[in-house]
Amino acid sequence: MSGDGWTWEYEGYDPDTERLREALCTLGNGYLATRGAAPETPAGPYHYPGTYVAGLYNRLTTTLAGRDLSHEDLVNLPDWLPLRFRLHPESAPAGDWFSPDADPDALRDYRQVLHLRRGTLTRTFRLRDPAGRHLAVEQTRLVHQADAHLAALRVTFTAEDWSGSVEVESALDGAVSNSGVARYRDLAGHHLTRMTTGAAEDDPEVLWLRCRTSESDVRIVLAARTRSDPEPEPGAATTRLSAGRAARLLVLPLAPGRPVTVEKTVALHTSRDAALSSPLHAAVERACGAPDFATLLASQSSAWERLWCQAELRVPGEAGRILRLHLFHLLQTLSPAHTAELDVGVPARGLHGEAYRGHVFWDELFVLPYLNLHFPELSKALLTYRHRRLPAACRAARAAGLPGAMYPWQSGSDGREETPEVHLNPRSGRWLPDNSRLQHHVGSAVAYNVWRYGQATGDTEFLHAKGAEMLFEVARFWAGFARWDAERERYRILRVAGPDEYHDAYPDASEPGLDDNAYTNVTAAWVLARALELARTLPVSRRQGLLARTGVDEEELERWEEVSRRLHVPFHEGEGGRVVSQFEGYGELRELDWEGYRRRYGDIRRLDRLLESEGDTVNRYRASKQADVLMLGYLFPPCELAALFEQLGHRLDEAAWCRTVDHYLARTSHGSTLSGVVHAWVLARARSGRAWDQLKEALASDAADLQGGTTAEGIHLGAMAGTLDLVQRGLTGLEVRDGALCLDPAPLPELSEFSFRIRHRGAAAEVLMTPGHVRIAVPEWEKCPVPVTLAGESATEIRPGEVRELRLRDPA
Repeated sequence: MSGDGWTWEYEGYDPDTERLREALCTLGNGYLATRGAAPETPAGPYHYPGTYVAGLYNRLTTTLAGRDLSHEDLVNLPDWLPLRFRLHPESAPAGDWFSPDADPDALRDYRQVLHLRRGTLTRTFRLRDPAGRHLAVEQTRLVHQADAHLAALRVTFTAEDWSGSVEVESALDGAVSNSGVARYRDLAGHHLTRMTTGAAEDDPEVLWLRCRTSESDVRIVLAARTRSDPEPEPGAATTRLSAGRAARLLVLPLAPGRPVTVEKTVALHTSRDAALSSPLHAAVERACGAPDFATLLASQSSAWERLWCQAELRVPGEAGRILRLHLFHLLQTLSPAHTAELDVGVPARGLHGEAYRGHVFWDELFVLPYLNLHFPELSKALLTYRHRRLPAACRAARAAGLPGAMYPWQSGSDGREETPEVHLNPRSGRWLPDNSRLQHHVGSAVAYNVWRYGQATGDTEFLHAKGAEMLFEVARFWAGFARWDAERERYRILRVAGPDEYHDAYPDASEPGLDDNAYTNVTAAWVLARALELARTLPVSRRQGLLARTGVDEEELERWEEVSRRLHVPFHEGEGGRVVSQFEGYGELRELDWEGYRRRYGDIRRLDRLLESEGDTVNRYRASKQADVLMLGYLFPPCELAALFEQLGHRLDEAAWCRTVDHYLARTSHGSTLSGVVHAWVLARARSGRAWDQLKEALASDAADLQGGTTAEGIHLGAMAGTLDLVQRGLTGLEVRDGALCLDPAPLPELSEFSFRIRHRGAAAEVLMTPGHVRIAVPEWEKCPVPVTLAGESATEIRPGEVRELRLRDPA
């Protein structure tokens, strides 16, 4: 791959990497997204066209090993891309439809370019057919960032050394299924039913296809308008309709040096859309009235220009190029113009594929802190997704015999637990129990995002109402979950799982679950403390209304206080002294022969699969998939983390924390793309030279597909947003406290100069990091000053039109 800072380019056709390219070249607008598949190729070993609408799920049941498994998936919708062609000379029959896989040697000068600045994908190549004729083809597509329901494809054909005709078929194809992830293929994947097609009454150029999801009963309609320049001669355009496919066929004359262009404009509507009664009428009307491709491209470019202005990020070199790609995919998945109007969460794999079935995990923990400082209205909408599902979380807690809200580890359409009961180890071929639903710390992530959103934006209207309700119910859950241990004189949280997904049980235990996961217990204590702080600082009328709505009384608040100070945090002896234990009993596990496994397998990121295939289990070893204890250093600045441990009766000084970091860094396989982000963040704050290596790993995780095929199934949105936030907050130490921007920079020598723009309480501010200095500017058109504090010094106000340069402390 190559390209400048605004393009992502591929030279040459490589079928083995096509699916990775399709994921990284996905185009979207927050409402819909389409993978970067070639329009002349159907789904097969090398290609997987996919179109997804945010939040559009369907549930199926699969009988597997005698068990009925219910699973909800983000639905792969009918394919709007198909536009295939074949050549024939005058008065001769057409040959086969062109496919890049039929004769790769016929392809010349193949090039694919993702244009980040304007949100388009261009594919160019020259074709030499068996008769020796050369044809130049240029394809450009977009998914419109201004009109959420439109997408378009333009293809230009140029005959270089012959005359004849090109036959073009532009189609809508309903013969699709959810089959993009190999390990899910034993599960039912046909979500669409009641497929019909037709043509617009007043415009034969417009065809439509409609269908429904089988269980969620969402009506879906696509309408496609196909036009050419020059127009086809009379009788040279025909329509073919079947139950699941609508196609428009054009026969167009070619002559040397005289380009022929075909434009396909597609409208997509569903019955979930606001302000419509008929998806069919809306889609057909939109397709008929859509502008031509050039006009759509102009408005597309303008929409993206506004987005880039709001989310400006300038980082030099290859790191900056990858960060811009990450930002591009974040803005395509979560668009401030469109996502903020939808009832959707943060899909862990974007809208780029079917991995994790399109579910919402805890990845918003890595996404919202970035969005808070650029698009706070989008953060608010994503938190509202969680609030709408608060009743479901409360029902789940009651079903488990607990108070409060128990948010699901995997969420979809309605807030019930979507975590599968089993998962496939592709290495051994065995289906194994999936115990990740024990990661109840997802509730703490929801509460954390509520609190940080309130801090960053000052939106007390949300924080004191919907936000407070979520925070209170999660606090209530932890206080009810905690059990008093008289012998230890501590509260304990038993039978859970932490962020490290390797450990879900004790060795040889008959039941899953671990006791006193340090991350879970410390974050639970933080949630309880913040809920108490909010209860005590709310205006009286707000407080009375909130306590009445939630049923929380003074006795319950006193229990929150007690549990927040008495939760057990385990320690064990590490190298050079005590370190925080990942969970109770972690220190008694065996050490793993890391070098031995690296020699045997090379890549050991998925150590759990390797051990299971050998008949062993990672539960026996001090080995982590990703950061668990160290996540605490990602969420909390050093002073806040030390205060948290002090609140719980422990001393966590800098030396103890550094020992803990070193202990787990040596025992982590980085089997998650989030791991590099967290480790880079923690090491940067500790001013360790190893931070750059971890950041490079995080940057390459999707661009180079370090997980070995997983990116082709969908990008890792949390990791992409996490790298952006690492530059924005991690390297600058940027927080919002008491309404002021607080900075405590820890720049990396390899990344010591960069700049970005943020919004602080509605006002724009530009931050420029240079060696030894940080410069902050407030544009002259703003109306209010921005208060800034550097490394604990007294606050200074930067007025509109003013630039202030502050000297950094010497790290020594």
